[in-house]
Amino acid sequence: MFALRRWVAGGITAGAFALGLMAVPARAEVVVILNSGDATVTLIDKDTQKVLETFPIGKEPHHLIATPDDKSLIVANAVGNDLVFLDPVTGKVQQHVPNIDDPYQIGFSPDQKWFVATGNRLDRVDVYRWDGKALKLAKQYPLAKTPSHIAFTADSRIAFITLQDSNEVAAIDLVTQNVMWRMETGSAPAGIWVTPDQKYLLVGMTGADYVAVIDWRTRTVVKQIQTGKGAHNFRAVGDRRHLFLSNRVTGSISIIDQQTLSKVGDITGLPPGPDDMELTADGKTLWVTFRWARSVGLVDVASRKLVKTVRVGRSPHGIYFRTRAPLF
Repeated sequence: MFALRRWVAGGITAGAFALGLMAVPARAEVVVILNSGDATVTLIDKDTQKVLETFPIGKEPHHLIATPDDKSLIVANAVGNDLVFLDPVTGKVQQHVPNIDDPYQIGFSPDQKWFVATGNRLDRVDVYRWDGKALKLAKQYPLAKTPSHIAFTADSRIAFITLQDSNEVAAIDLVTQNVMWRMETGSAPAGIWVTPDQKYLLVGMTGADYVAVIDWRTRTVVKQIQTGKGAHNFRAVGDRRHLFLSNRVTGSISIIDQQTLSKVGDITGLPPGPDDMELTADGKTLWVTFRWARSVGLVDVASRKLVKTVRVGRSPHGIYFRTRAPLF
Protein backbone atom coordinates (compact mmCIF):
# COMPACT_ATOMS: atom_id res chain seq x y z
CA MET A 1 0.00 0.00 0.00
CA PHE A 2 2.87 2.35 0.78
CA ALA A 3 4.39 1.81 -2.68
CA LEU A 4 1.01 2.50 -4.29
CA ARG A 5 0.66 5.81 -2.44
CA ARG A 6 4.04 6.93 -3.77
CA TRP A 7 2.86 6.25 -7.33
CA VAL A 8 -0.49 7.98 -6.96
CA ALA A 9 1.17 10.96 -5.35
CA GLY A 10 2.90 11.58 -8.68
CA GLY A 11 6.45 10.34 -8.25
CA ILE A 12 8.61 7.34 -7.56
CA THR A 13 11.08 7.74 -4.75
CA ALA A 14 14.55 6.26 -4.88
CA GLY A 15 13.45 3.69 -2.33
CA ALA A 16 11.06 2.08 -4.79
CA PHE A 17 14.06 1.11 -6.92
CA ALA A 18 16.63 0.32 -4.26
CA LEU A 19 16.33 -3.45 -4.51
CA GLY A 20 18.31 -5.08 -7.26
CA LEU A 21 19.22 -1.99 -9.31
CA MET A 22 22.69 -1.50 -10.73
CA ALA A 23 24.78 1.59 -10.13
CA VAL A 24 25.09 3.94 -13.10
CA PRO A 25 28.65 3.86 -14.47
CA ALA A 26 30.71 7.02 -14.71
CA ARG A 27 31.68 6.51 -18.34
CA ALA A 28 29.36 7.22 -21.25
CA GLU A 29 27.57 4.45 -23.10
CA VAL A 30 25.55 4.16 -26.28
CA VAL A 31 21.80 3.99 -26.73
CA VAL A 32 20.89 1.80 -29.71
CA ILE A 33 17.81 2.82 -31.71
CA LEU A 34 16.35 0.76 -34.56
CA ASN A 35 14.87 2.91 -37.33
CA SER A 36 12.59 0.35 -38.98
CA GLY A 37 11.45 2.72 -41.75
CA ASP A 38 15.00 3.63 -42.77
CA ALA A 39 16.71 0.24 -42.31
CA THR A 40 19.27 1.90 -40.04
CA VAL A 41 20.58 2.00 -36.50
CA THR A 42 21.18 5.26 -34.65
CA LEU A 43 23.68 5.37 -31.78
CA ILE A 44 23.19 8.07 -29.14
CA ASP A 45 25.55 9.07 -26.34
CA LYS A 46 23.45 8.22 -23.28
CA ASP A 47 25.00 10.96 -21.12
CA THR A 48 24.86 13.87 -23.56
CA GLN A 49 21.92 12.64 -25.66
CA LYS A 50 23.87 13.52 -28.80
CA VAL A 51 23.62 11.37 -31.93
CA LEU A 52 26.97 9.68 -32.54
CA GLU A 53 26.24 7.99 -35.85
CA THR A 54 23.60 6.32 -37.99
CA PHE A 55 24.43 3.33 -40.18
CA PRO A 56 22.57 0.77 -42.36
CA ILE A 57 21.64 -2.48 -40.65
CA GLY A 58 19.11 -4.36 -42.84
CA LYS A 59 15.50 -4.15 -43.99
CA GLU A 60 12.93 -3.38 -41.28
CA PRO A 61 14.83 -3.78 -38.03
CA HIS A 62 12.07 -3.87 -35.42
CA HIS A 63 13.21 -5.59 -32.25
CA LEU A 64 16.45 -6.45 -30.47
CA ILE A 65 17.61 -8.42 -27.48
CA ALA A 66 20.86 -8.97 -25.60
CA THR A 67 22.31 -12.47 -25.57
CA PRO A 68 22.10 -14.16 -22.15
CA ASP A 69 25.81 -13.50 -21.52
CA ASP A 70 25.38 -9.79 -22.43
CA LYS A 71 28.27 -10.02 -24.88
CA SER A 72 26.15 -9.30 -27.95
CA LEU A 73 23.03 -7.43 -28.93
CA ILE A 74 20.91 -9.19 -31.55
CA VAL A 75 19.03 -7.04 -34.07
CA ALA A 76 16.24 -8.78 -36.00
CA ASN A 77 15.75 -7.57 -39.59
CA ALA A 78 12.26 -8.76 -40.47
CA VAL A 79 12.25 -8.09 -44.22
CA GLY A 80 16.00 -8.60 -44.50
CA ASN A 81 15.57 -12.18 -43.21
CA ASP A 82 18.65 -12.00 -41.02
CA LEU A 83 20.10 -11.21 -37.64
CA VAL A 84 22.91 -8.78 -36.93
CA PHE A 85 24.95 -9.08 -33.72
CA LEU A 86 26.22 -5.79 -32.28
CA ASP A 87 28.68 -5.03 -29.51
CA PRO A 88 26.36 -3.86 -26.70
CA VAL A 89 28.99 -1.41 -25.41
CA THR A 90 30.01 0.30 -28.66
CA GLY A 91 27.15 -0.58 -31.01
CA LYS A 92 29.60 -1.86 -33.61
CA VAL A 93 28.71 -4.87 -35.80
CA GLN A 94 30.14 -8.20 -34.59
CA GLN A 95 28.60 -10.66 -37.04
CA HIS A 96 25.82 -11.22 -39.55
CA VAL A 97 23.60 -14.33 -39.44
CA PRO A 98 21.71 -14.86 -42.72
CA ASN A 99 18.75 -17.10 -43.57
CA ILE A 100 16.64 -16.33 -40.53
CA ASP A 101 13.16 -15.97 -42.03
CA ASP A 102 11.14 -12.88 -41.10
CA PRO A 103 12.38 -12.32 -37.52
CA TYR A 104 10.00 -9.68 -36.22
CA GLN A 105 9.98 -10.13 -32.44
CA ILE A 106 12.67 -12.27 -30.77
CA GLY A 107 13.23 -13.65 -27.30
CA PHE A 108 15.29 -16.05 -25.19
CA SER A 109 13.60 -18.43 -22.76
CA PRO A 110 14.62 -17.83 -19.11
CA ASP A 111 16.68 -21.04 -19.06
CA GLN A 112 18.58 -19.76 -22.14
CA LYS A 113 17.94 -22.95 -24.12
CA TRP A 114 15.47 -21.57 -26.65
CA PHE A 115 15.41 -18.62 -29.01
CA VAL A 116 11.97 -17.77 -30.40
CA ALA A 117 11.29 -15.58 -33.44
CA THR A 118 7.86 -14.54 -34.66
CA GLY A 119 7.35 -14.25 -38.41
CA ASN A 120 4.93 -11.34 -38.58
CA ARG A 121 4.39 -11.41 -42.37
CA LEU A 122 4.92 -15.16 -42.84
CA ASP A 123 2.36 -16.17 -40.16
CA ARG A 124 4.90 -18.45 -38.52
CA VAL A 125 6.82 -18.90 -35.28
CA ASP A 126 10.31 -20.39 -35.42
CA VAL A 127 11.94 -21.97 -32.38
CA TYR A 128 15.74 -22.39 -32.31
CA ARG A 129 18.03 -24.19 -29.89
CA TRP A 130 20.70 -21.92 -28.41
CA ASP A 131 23.98 -23.37 -27.18
CA GLY A 132 25.45 -20.05 -26.09
CA LYS A 133 27.13 -19.45 -29.43
CA ALA A 134 24.89 -20.40 -32.34
CA LEU A 135 21.27 -21.02 -33.30
CA LYS A 136 19.91 -24.32 -34.62
CA LEU A 137 16.33 -24.49 -35.92
CA ALA A 138 14.25 -26.89 -33.84
CA LYS A 139 10.74 -26.44 -35.21
CA GLN A 140 8.52 -24.09 -37.22
CA TYR A 141 4.91 -23.45 -36.28
CA PRO A 142 2.36 -22.04 -38.74
CA LEU A 143 0.39 -19.56 -36.60
CA ALA A 144 -1.96 -17.24 -38.44
CA LYS A 145 -2.50 -14.46 -38.37
CA THR A 146 0.40 -12.06 -37.75
CA PRO A 147 2.29 -13.51 -34.78
CA SER A 148 3.73 -10.59 -32.88
CA HIS A 149 5.02 -10.43 -29.30
CA ILE A 150 6.40 -13.15 -27.00
CA ALA A 151 6.37 -13.97 -23.28
CA PHE A 152 7.63 -17.02 -21.36
CA THR A 153 6.68 -18.78 -18.16
CA ALA A 154 9.41 -18.62 -15.52
CA ASP A 155 10.11 -22.35 -15.88
CA SER A 156 10.74 -21.88 -19.63
CA ARG A 157 8.16 -24.49 -20.54
CA ILE A 158 5.66 -22.27 -22.36
CA ALA A 159 6.05 -19.47 -24.89
CA PHE A 160 2.98 -17.28 -25.32
CA ILE A 161 2.51 -15.55 -28.69
CA THR A 162 0.06 -12.79 -29.60
CA LEU A 163 -1.61 -13.11 -33.02
CA GLN A 164 -2.48 -9.55 -33.93
CA ASP A 165 -4.73 -10.06 -36.93
CA SER A 166 -6.68 -13.06 -35.66
CA ASN A 167 -7.18 -11.45 -32.22
CA GLU A 168 -5.77 -14.44 -30.36
CA VAL A 169 -3.04 -15.65 -28.01
CA ALA A 170 -1.33 -18.99 -28.65
CA ALA A 171 0.69 -21.14 -26.24
CA ILE A 172 3.62 -23.29 -27.39
CA ASP A 173 4.97 -26.06 -25.17
CA LEU A 174 8.75 -25.82 -25.67
CA VAL A 175 9.35 -29.22 -24.09
CA THR A 176 6.97 -31.26 -26.27
CA GLN A 177 7.36 -28.83 -29.20
CA ASN A 178 3.60 -28.59 -29.71
CA VAL A 179 1.04 -25.80 -29.88
CA MET A 180 -0.97 -26.30 -26.69
CA TRP A 181 -3.87 -23.97 -27.39
CA ARG A 182 -5.17 -20.78 -28.96
CA MET A 183 -7.74 -18.46 -27.43
CA GLU A 184 -9.58 -15.31 -28.49
CA THR A 185 -8.66 -12.12 -26.70
CA GLY A 186 -9.53 -8.65 -28.00
CA SER A 187 -8.68 -6.39 -30.91
CA ALA A 188 -5.09 -6.61 -32.23
CA PRO A 189 -3.27 -8.06 -29.19
CA ALA A 190 0.39 -7.03 -29.12
CA GLY A 191 2.57 -6.72 -26.01
CA ILE A 192 2.25 -9.69 -23.67
CA TRP A 193 3.50 -10.13 -20.11
CA VAL A 194 3.44 -12.87 -17.44
CA THR A 195 2.84 -11.53 -13.93
CA PRO A 196 5.56 -12.39 -11.36
CA ASP A 197 3.24 -14.82 -9.57
CA GLN A 198 2.76 -16.67 -12.90
CA LYS A 199 -1.02 -16.46 -12.54
CA TYR A 200 -1.94 -14.10 -15.34
CA LEU A 201 -1.07 -12.91 -18.80
CA LEU A 202 -1.34 -9.19 -19.40
CA VAL A 203 -2.01 -8.38 -23.06
CA GLY A 204 -2.04 -4.91 -24.59
CA MET A 205 -4.93 -4.44 -27.05
CA THR A 206 -3.52 -2.20 -29.76
CA GLY A 207 -6.86 -2.17 -31.54
CA ALA A 208 -8.60 -1.01 -28.37
CA ASP A 209 -7.84 0.90 -25.15
CA TYR A 210 -7.17 -1.67 -22.45
CA VAL A 211 -5.00 -4.47 -21.13
CA ALA A 212 -6.65 -7.88 -20.95
CA VAL A 213 -5.91 -9.89 -17.82
CA ILE A 214 -5.98 -13.58 -18.75
CA ASP A 215 -5.99 -16.60 -16.47
CA TRP A 216 -3.96 -18.66 -18.91
CA ARG A 217 -4.58 -21.97 -17.19
CA THR A 218 -8.36 -21.68 -17.68
CA ARG A 219 -8.02 -19.53 -20.82
CA THR A 220 -10.34 -16.90 -19.41
CA VAL A 221 -10.22 -13.11 -19.64
CA VAL A 222 -10.88 -12.19 -16.02
CA LYS A 223 -10.51 -8.41 -16.23
CA GLN A 224 -9.89 -5.43 -18.47
CA ILE A 225 -7.58 -2.64 -17.27
CA GLN A 226 -8.54 0.59 -19.04
CA THR A 227 -5.42 2.39 -20.24
CA GLY A 228 -5.34 4.39 -23.49
CA LYS A 229 -6.04 3.86 -27.18
CA GLY A 230 -3.52 1.67 -28.94
CA ALA A 231 -2.39 -0.15 -25.79
CA HIS A 232 0.76 -1.73 -27.07
CA ASN A 233 3.94 -2.71 -25.22
CA PHE A 234 5.25 -3.25 -21.69
CA ARG A 235 8.41 -2.36 -19.79
CA ALA A 236 8.98 -3.37 -16.17
CA VAL A 237 9.65 -0.60 -13.66
CA GLY A 238 12.17 -2.80 -11.84
CA ASP A 239 10.39 -3.21 -8.51
CA ARG A 240 8.66 -6.51 -9.48
CA ARG A 241 5.32 -4.79 -9.06
CA HIS A 242 4.74 -2.03 -11.61
CA LEU A 243 4.81 -1.89 -15.40
CA PHE A 244 4.89 0.86 -17.97
CA LEU A 245 2.52 0.39 -20.94
CA SER A 246 2.79 2.47 -24.10
CA ASN A 247 -0.47 3.67 -25.69
CA ARG A 248 0.35 4.37 -29.33
CA VAL A 249 -2.81 6.20 -30.38
CA THR A 250 -3.48 8.21 -27.24
CA GLY A 251 0.17 9.23 -27.01
CA SER A 252 0.59 8.26 -23.39
CA ILE A 253 2.18 5.69 -21.08
CA SER A 254 0.10 4.01 -18.39
CA ILE A 255 1.46 2.65 -15.11
CA ILE A 256 0.04 -0.71 -14.07
CA ASP A 257 0.16 -2.39 -10.66
CA GLN A 258 0.61 -6.14 -11.16
CA GLN A 259 -0.61 -6.97 -7.66
CA THR A 260 -3.89 -5.07 -7.78
CA LEU A 261 -4.25 -5.50 -11.57
CA SER A 262 -5.13 -1.85 -11.95
CA LYS A 263 -3.85 1.34 -13.52
CA VAL A 264 -2.27 3.68 -10.97
CA GLY A 265 -1.10 6.55 -13.16
CA ASP A 266 -0.38 7.97 -16.61
CA ILE A 267 2.37 9.85 -18.40
CA THR A 268 0.67 12.14 -20.90
CA GLY A 269 1.50 14.85 -23.43
CA LEU A 270 3.89 12.68 -25.45
CA PRO A 271 4.73 12.82 -29.17
CA PRO A 272 2.74 10.49 -31.49
CA GLY A 273 3.24 6.76 -31.37
CA PRO A 274 5.06 5.86 -28.13
CA ASP A 275 6.22 2.28 -28.51
CA ASP A 276 9.28 0.56 -27.03
CA MET A 277 10.85 1.74 -23.78
CA GLU A 278 14.06 1.40 -21.81
CA LEU A 279 14.66 2.48 -18.22
CA THR A 280 17.89 3.74 -16.67
CA ALA A 281 19.42 1.66 -13.90
CA ASP A 282 18.50 4.20 -11.23
CA GLY A 283 14.87 4.17 -12.37
CA LYS A 284 14.84 7.92 -12.92
CA THR A 285 14.66 8.25 -16.71
CA LEU A 286 12.49 6.38 -19.18
CA TRP A 287 13.62 6.42 -22.81
CA VAL A 288 10.78 6.00 -25.32
CA THR A 289 10.71 5.52 -29.10
CA PHE A 290 8.02 7.49 -30.94
CA ARG A 291 7.13 5.56 -34.09
CA TRP A 292 5.26 8.40 -35.77
CA ALA A 293 7.48 11.29 -34.74
CA ARG A 294 10.99 10.25 -35.89
CA SER A 295 12.29 10.75 -32.39
CA VAL A 296 13.07 9.22 -29.04
CA GLY A 297 12.19 10.93 -25.80
CA LEU A 298 13.43 11.08 -22.23
CA VAL A 299 10.77 11.05 -19.53
CA ASP A 300 11.53 12.09 -15.96
CA VAL A 301 9.83 9.29 -14.02
CA ALA A 302 9.36 11.22 -10.76
CA SER A 303 7.51 14.12 -12.38
CA ARG A 304 6.11 12.05 -15.26
CA LYS A 305 7.15 14.73 -17.71
CA LEU A 306 8.84 14.53 -21.10
CA VAL A 307 12.07 16.48 -20.66
CA LYS A 308 13.84 16.00 -24.00
CA THR A 309 13.50 14.52 -27.48
CA VAL A 310 16.24 13.41 -29.84
CA ARG A 311 15.71 13.29 -33.60
CA VAL A 312 16.46 9.89 -35.17
CA GLY A 313 15.26 8.02 -38.29
CA ARG A 314 11.90 6.99 -39.67
CA SER A 315 9.69 4.79 -37.51
CA PRO A 316 12.04 4.21 -34.57
CA HIS A 317 11.08 0.99 -32.82
CA GLY A 318 13.49 -1.09 -30.70
CA ILE A 319 15.70 0.60 -28.09
CA TYR A 320 18.51 -0.71 -25.87
CA PHE A 321 21.22 0.42 -23.52
CA ARG A 322 23.34 -1.80 -21.35
CA THR A 323 23.01 -0.37 -17.82
CA ARG A 324 19.30 -0.47 -17.18
CA ALA A 325 16.72 -1.34 -14.59
CA PRO A 326 15.77 -5.04 -14.30
CA LEU A 327 13.58 -6.33 -17.11
CA PHE A 328 11.31 -8.28 -14.76
